[in-house]
Amino acid sequence: MPLSVQVEQFDALLQRDEPVLALAPMQGVTDLPFWKVIRSRGSADVYYTEYFRVHADSRLEKPILRSITENPTGQPVVAQMIGNSIPNLVRTARELQEHPIAAVDLNLGCPAPIVFKKCAGGGLLREPERVDRILGALREAVETRFTVKTRLGFDDPTVFNQLLPIFAKHNLDLLTVHGRTVKEMYRSAVHYDLIARAVGEAGCPVLANGNVYSAAKAESVLAETSARGLMIGRGIIRNPWLFTQIRQQLHHETPTWPSGLEVLHYVTDLFEMTTPENYVERSQVQKMKKYMNYFGIGIDPKGRFLHDIRRAQTKAEFFDICREHLDHDQPMLLEPHSPELKSRDVVAGIHT
Repeated sequence: MPLSVQVEQFDALLQRDEPVLALAPMQGVTDLPFWKVIRSRGSADVYYTEYFRVHADSRLEKPILRSITENPTGQPVVAQMIGNSIPNLVRTARELQEHPIAAVDLNLGCPAPIVFKKCAGGGLLREPERVDRILGALREAVETRFTVKTRLGFDDPTVFNQLLPIFAKHNLDLLTVHGRTVKEMYRSAVHYDLIARAVGEAGCPVLANGNVYSAAKAESVLAETSARGLMIGRGIIRNPWLFTQIRQQLHHETPTWPSGLEVLHYVTDLFEMTTPENYVERSQVQKMKKYMNYFGIGIDPKGRFLHDIRRAQTKAEFFDICREHLDHDQPMLLEPHSPELKSRDVVAGIHT
């Protein structure tokens, strides 16, 4: 898809009346195979790539680049970068613009210690003045659309008071706000009031991000924040039909729920599509457990599915457990059973 078409699509999404639904960038998850799995179950309006790591010797990582060059979704793609060196970020942004993307995004929110200890991702939020300089340089270098995904601050949400004027200053095309600090990770309640404040002060469209686990919750967050749309990550791993259900909810239709067999087919597709060419059975089973950490909390209230699946070592064992819980025609809500889980996201080693 030519660059101009991508940008036109992206702009049209931001100008339409309906909320924009974006797939969050999840490192190790939102790759090309995952896009293929979810697109047939209720595609996002816009897809964010995993982040391109940017440093002195960095090159565009080929597996991530394939999400752009082989984009199977028919929807705009935003290429995300993570790093702290202005010359290298500018270089990478220019390289990315040689490919069919709608926008370049800067990650200011990744809470992984391996990232923030290098003063990248969420680590940059400790230095608002440095963020200011980086955004200024990138705004000059990015000729297409320029977006930012951020958290509220590193360990204190009041830092958002300093960050908001910086975001507004640099004429961003879109700002995504995960309503927690870096230190809050995914454990605390989301500060939706601060996302609402960003909607009023950022000077650009804002997407709300954080703990959207159902269509009803999505409608509630949109009402509470007045955001232009939602970015969803973990909820889509658990329920790839969630984007469709949100659209139904917003149109005052009853959301349709997948049957157990449809969910089983999703897990099967996920296993097969994400299996690499140099297939190692045990490694692929272990990879699937990462997805199941999110998926499993919507399967049974007693936690037996997750208890059993974490002990599976072979593909046969894995799918025997899946069939035990999913080989039926009953509809499944795929929502967290525990009230505690509904108030927070579960950490399972996926960084956004």
